[in-house]
Amino acid sequence: MFIRQRAGRRALAVAASLALHACIAHAGDASRQQSGPVVELRYRYEHVDDSALTQEADANTLRLRLGYRWVFAPGWQLYADGERIQPLGAQHFNSTANGHTQYPVVADPASTEVNQAYAAYSGDRLGTTLGRQRLLIDNQRFFGNSGWRQNEQTFDALSLRYAFAGGPTLRYWYLDRVLRVNGHDNPDPLLREWDLRGHLLQASQSLPLGALTGYAYLVENRTIATLSSQTYGARWTGTHAFDSVSLALTFEYARQRDWRNNPDAQHADYSLIEPALTWRGVTFKAGRERLGGNGRYGFAAPYGTLHAFNGWADRFLTTPKDGLDDRYLGAGGKFGAGHTWAAVWHDFDADHGGNHFGSEADLSLGRAFGPHVTASLTYADYRAHGFGSSLRKLWASIDYAF
Repeated sequence: MFIRQRAGRRALAVAASLALHACIAHAGDASRQQSGPVVELRYRYEHVDDSALTQEADANTLRLRLGYRWVFAPGWQLYADGERIQPLGAQHFNSTANGHTQYPVVADPASTEVNQAYAAYSGDRLGTTLGRQRLLIDNQRFFGNSGWRQNEQTFDALSLRYAFAGGPTLRYWYLDRVLRVNGHDNPDPLLREWDLRGHLLQASQSLPLGALTGYAYLVENRTIATLSSQTYGARWTGTHAFDSVSLALTFEYARQRDWRNNPDAQHADYSLIEPALTWRGVTFKAGRERLGGNGRYGFAAPYGTLHAFNGWADRFLTTPKDGLDDRYLGAGGKFGAGHTWAAVWHDFDADHGGNHFGSEADLSLGRAFGPHVTASLTYADYRAHGFGSSLRKLWASIDYAF
């Protein structure tokens, strides 16, 4: 079952009553999406050179995702999709499931599973979704779908949204389970899925100079107790235009502690500051993201889209116990017909103890071939100084979506 029975009856009753009220209030609204099939196909080649291993990884994988959306009333829809991830040719890589540990990890194992299956209502002020779904909260730092991997991360969850007229927007998520990127067929149960009891609360308000969001994320992990945590924080974002230049600013701060069944006494804080300037179609950004650590525990974000943060080489998917201080510079934009590019430089230090971890250069180039096909080439080069081993990765992908 997508939502376990012990929590599902209560969650379903709440969702049904709120959604029924919304349906009556907004019965005249036009549907925001249309019924129809969903077809997605992605081929990817990934090469990994890890200086700690004598073998290099070469992975060719294909993902097919098929789904259908049925809009059966204004604002109402049922959606489901399934996917198959298939390695092509010899598996010269460690998929986390094939036992080829002599190679570096490329976490795209063979898998067949239901990716999403939910019922949803979306109105002007109220929205709700019940079932297996992707969660894309804010910039996905703490909760996301890890869409970079072939098998995305989804949650068995209840989502609720209510927007007050001229006031704040309130959101709540109940999390029952997370299905991780390593696939439901993975022989390691800790890599397949985690049993959760999660309550996520968020309030957002638009202000004259930007948008302010406050949040409380309370997650009890029944599978790995040391990942149970409570996180409280606030995020501010704003964009301001000045003639031909626009300036964007993001500030965020959070504190994290152990929660419920966690046997360890844990505490750490998090901060982000990121100014960005866009001029003549090119966006330049500089930032500092700090995940606190005290030598025993580092600020954790195990449910987020981790590939998008702290370097594309994925060396810091788990925060070191001394924490992480990531200072970065980047630029990106568009050119020609459908071309995009991005370049980022990271310098990594420990938050606690003063050690230098290393640096990383990331480059990407993409192109859209019409409305359905895109291609990308991405490179990441992590140079270790005091943490892990040096790592280079290269990806080439072709995506089709209809």
